[in-house]
Amino acid sequence: MERQTGYRGMIEYRVLQEQEIERGLFHSFIRRQVVDQCLRRENDSWVVRSDPFIDDWSEEDYQILIDCLRNTVHTGGFVYGAFLDDKLKGFVSVENGFFGGENRYYDLSAIHVSEDMRREGIGKALFFAAADWAGKQGAKKLYISAHSAIESQAFYCAMGCVEAQEYHQKHVEAEPFDRQLEYVL
Repeated sequence: MERQTGYRGMIEYRVLQEQEIERGLFHSFIRRQVVDQCLRRENDSWVVRSDPFIDDWSEEDYQILIDCLRNTVHTGGFVYGAFLDDKLKGFVSVENGFFGGENRYYDLSAIHVSEDMRREGIGKALFFAAADWAGKQGAKKLYISAHSAIESQAFYCAMGCVEAQEYHQKHVEAEPFDRQLEYVL
C-alpha cells in the first residue's frame, strides 16, 4: 500500500480484491464530468469542437463497471484504487494479456477520479501504477481508448501518451468518439 499526503488528507493506494468490488465501494465516488470542448476527428486530423454534455453513470452503468472490474481481477488483471478516509476516490484497471503484435499492448481499460478529488495528483499516481504493473508483465505499451473531452486529453498528453500506432477495433466500435492512444513503457 502506498500513501500520498495532500491538503485534503492522506490518500492510500492499494490493489483491489475481487470480493470488495461491489456497489457499496462506489457510494462516495462521483463520476460526474461536465464536458463542453471535445476532440473530434475531421479530415484525418483532430480538432476541438463544442459538444456539451454531462458524463455520469446510471445504476446499470455501475453494475456493468463492477462486472468488468471483477472480471479484470478474476482473469489476472490489475485493479488499483485511491482512497481518502477509506472512501474510493479513484481507480485504474489494466487487462491481462497482450494484443497488437509487436506493439505488445496491455489495455488500460479504465481510469477515473471522483469529481471532488480531480487535479490532486490521484490520476497521475494511478496511471503510473498501471504503467509499472503492465511493464512488469512484459508489455511494451499501454493502450488507452481515451475520452474525447479536452480535459481528459490534456491529462493523457501530460502523461506522455501519443496517438496509437495501431487501433484496437473493439474500442473504436464501442466508443467512436474516443481517441486511441498509447503510452510507451
